Amino acid sequence: MTRNSEGGRAAGGWTLVALLCTTQVLGMLHNATFPALIPVFQPLWGLSGTEAGWVSGIYYAGYAAAVPLLVTLTDRFDARAIYLACCLLGGLAALAFAFLAGGFWSAMIFRVLGGISLAGTYMVGLKLLSDRLEDRRRPRAVAVYTAFFGIGASLSVFVAGEVASRAGWSAAFVAASLGSFAAFVLVLAFVRPLAQKPAAPRESHLFDFRPVVRNRPALAYTLGYTAHIWELFGFRAWLVAFLVFVFAQQPALAAAAWTPTQVATVILLLGMPASILGNEIATAFGRRRAVSLFMIASGAISLVIGFLAAAPLWLLGALLVVYGCVIMADSGALTAGTVLAATPERRGATMALHSLLGFASGFVAPLAFGVVLDFGGGSTSGLAWGLAFALLGLGVLTGPLVLTLLGRRADA
Repeated sequence: MTRNSEGGRAAGGWTLVALLCTTQVLGMLHNATFPALIPVFQPLWGLSGTEAGWVSGIYYAGYAAAVPLLVTLTDRFDARAIYLACCLLGGLAALAFAFLAGGFWSAMIFRVLGGISLAGTYMVGLKLLSDRLEDRRRPRAVAVYTAFFGIGASLSVFVAGEVASRAGWSAAFVAASLGSFAAFVLVLAFVRPLAQKPAAPRESHLFDFRPVVRNRPALAYTLGYTAHIWELFGFRAWLVAFLVFVFAQQPALAAAAWTPTQVATVILLLGMPASILGNEIATAFGRRRAVSLFMIASGAISLVIGFLAAAPLWLLGALLVVYGCVIMADSGALTAGTVLAATPERRGATMALHSLLGFASGFVAPLAFGVVLDFGGGSTSGLAWGLAFALLGLGVLTGPLVLTLLGRRADA
């Protein structure tokens, strides 16, 4: 802990990292509440796969729309105030969903608001953290922080499934709202404002992204991140629904004590150590090379795993575990690569573009997955699941190509 200018106590160093990782997880409890409950909402509201994909993906459209403004502003203003306001927004959006959502359109509105709140906590939180850390601590801290996004998404699935099974879907959203309000209290109490506001370059407009685009090493990692998010968010949005289909094909699973949301939580939680380890491997052996290999591995699994719902349990289980790991192994390495390649005075703008393109891809992927699922015969068709997962694989396999073409100087 460190003493702030007002004489109080504030988190600093690795204590600050731990605090912001905790608040990130709490603030993300609303992140996967709807995707985890797609099997509930589809029959309840009569949603097609495409409509369920819209509601899942629109969350990230809200994120992508808000993140350029919110994160770029942190080059001139302390990120703390933005973070606090968006914690409140996330809690209110989840509460509104719990008590006011009654179908496709109302769900879309409240999910957009939830996505905007994520824009002001996840990447703004990373900027808040990087502004308060020494340079030597920043790369590893970034990898740890981004890995906790996976924990937040995993626990969101778990809490949604457990609460909904006991008290209904509305209660699941109420529980998610409490996480955002708790994050607000923790940051308000333990993260103090910066003594001085971050400086911004005066020779250009605040939202001029041309210098960021001209930074080829950073742009390479940003476009690679876009390909990574396409696969990751499509996978997260539809994993529980896929496991429901798998359970229907596997009598042994149907009789087991585990639920699809519990299995999904375990698979997603494995992504956290995988992301941290992936960044360490990338640092030791070359960031661009390691990231490309991770993408090729996850893309290859995506091309086949959707067709294997009825495969032997040992094979399907092993592939899901490996997939859950390799799909996350490049996450921290890509974001750390962008942060390290950014010029200090444009770090906020660089992170804004990184997040904008990545989460715009995260909006389209669940929707595209749902469209392919409907086109292939719906959620009871093995062919449809195979084609939808293959679409994710084709997207992530563009990542190594981009890194090769743009990132020859990008190893960090």
